[in-house]
Amino acid sequence: MPQFTLYAHPIATAPDRVQLAIDEAGFTDYERITVDIPNKEQKTPEYLARNPFGKVPTIVTSDGITMYESRGIARYLCSRYKFDLLPNPNDNAAVALFEQEHACETACFDTPVSTVLFETAFKPLLGLEADPASLEKNRKALSEYLDVAESIFSKTGKKFWAGDKFTLVDINYIVPLARMFERGQGDVITSRPALKAWWERCNERPAIKAFIAKVPNVDELMVQFKQKAEEKQ
Repeated sequence: MPQFTLYAHPIATAPDRVQLAIDEAGFTDYERITVDIPNKEQKTPEYLARNPFGKVPTIVTSDGITMYESRGIARYLCSRYKFDLLPNPNDNAAVALFEQEHACETACFDTPVSTVLFETAFKPLLGLEADPASLEKNRKALSEYLDVAESIFSKTGKKFWAGDKFTLVDINYIVPLARMFERGQGDVITSRPALKAWWERCNERPAIKAFIAKVPNVDELMVQFKQKAEEKQ
């Protein structure tokens, strides 16, 4: 029996935070199940019993523990299975820096980048038009935040977001940024030298390189969705 089961979907971004942590650690003793989101499997009573929010990801461990928030899941897996993606618990400064950067990513980066991706990547899949006002507002917020991050990287000389060690914080940035690159918006990173150097440093890691190569192409997905819709008619 595998150590845990990961419920996910390849189009959804959040499960990739968990998947990339697993891949970085080289962990293989688990099962991945694709939730049929187009047919709303995530809203069935069976799935809602695992995740009352009806979203992905969710994990269920072999000893019955259920969790359903991607950042929490990733940290739990790192702690339980010794993934080397957390700071040294005996280094108070490293732990504090990790928590600081983890909080900044969640509070300042996630909303604008997720909104930009929703407008430019996910709305097209749903056949919806992008909201120009929302797109402009969140692109501006994202740019302002990354300007600050660029300054911090430049002044401190740190290699990764939480210092000189690659951690979960880096994964949390890589996941949406990989989709930004796929949508032709990678200039948010490449136009900033220190962040560009960080991105290139991450791309030297085999698991990261493999993940980026597999990011779903929205244009191809749109064709597939259209074909499936026509088949149902």
